[in-house]
Amino acid sequence: MSTHVTRLEHLLEAVPEALVGVDQSGMIRFINHQTESLFGYDRGNLIGQPIDTLVPEDLWGIYTTHREGYSADPETWSMGLDLELIARQRDGTEFAVNITLSPIDTGDVLVLVKAAGDVTKRQEALENAQRMTAIVSNSDDAIIAMTRDGIITSWNPAAERIYGYSNDEMVGKPMDALIPQGRASEMKAILAKVRADQAVDQLRTVRIRKDGEAITVSISVSPIRDDDGAVIGASTITHEVSKEMEAFEAARAMIESSLDSLVAISPEGMITDVNQATAKVTGIPREELIGTSFCG
Repeated sequence: MSTHVTRLEHLLEAVPEALVGVDQSGMIRFINHQTESLFGYDRGNLIGQPIDTLVPEDLWGIYTTHREGYSADPETWSMGLDLELIARQRDGTEFAVNITLSPIDTGDVLVLVKAAGDVTKRQEALENAQRMTAIVSNSDDAIIAMTRDGIITSWNPAAERIYGYSNDEMVGKPMDALIPQGRASEMKAILAKVRADQAVDQLRTVRIRKDGEAITVSISVSPIRDDDGAVIGASTITHEVSKEMEAFEAARAMIESSLDSLVAISPEGMITDVNQATAKVTGIPREELIGTSFCG
């Protein structure tokens, strides 16, 4: 091995990334200590082996094709090459890597290998985002994202169904169209809490549909934070309770119209509700019966 290559090897030992020197046939000529650590090989096991020992995805074939393209048209092809591929450690473990190949003046090719933890994290983030998108799209509740100042940035299909406004009508607009007159201060208080990194949990309030109908909703608002933890917006989950209230009131009216004594009991045997007929029979007000033991 030439003195020039030996000096180069000493220099490469100080580099924190894995570096591999490859000759023009794709055979490994030298490696640094980081390569040994990353792949689990001793230096002697790799010298003279093809680079595809470390990166089995036909790395050298990809680079050869690239080099031919550069030679034919150097003005539109770059001399180096950046890739995201799968590498393999000595024990067979595969992992994502960033690969940079660059020709050097010895006639060899320098291969820089970075364990692509950031690539893996990006893939995980993408998969999580896809799952969250599916959840938001299929939710029965309106899920709305907005800026710190209340400007809507996302509007799911349930929001369209509950409020009657399309995504195009609401994204980029403030929440004002949904807020009844006299409740503007409520929205200001919610946004102030969000900016103070506080959540609002199950606030029962009133909102206005596109057709002008007032509906009762339960809303929960949570801050949205960036990677540094700073609050950059809010996520609002809205559950319409108007129909549930109507159903409850109808059921309540039926119960109260009965002349028979009716009692609702929890699985633990505690009274959760009674009608007026029960209160008359027992002589105890409804409020005092609720929460007591049915067998007591």
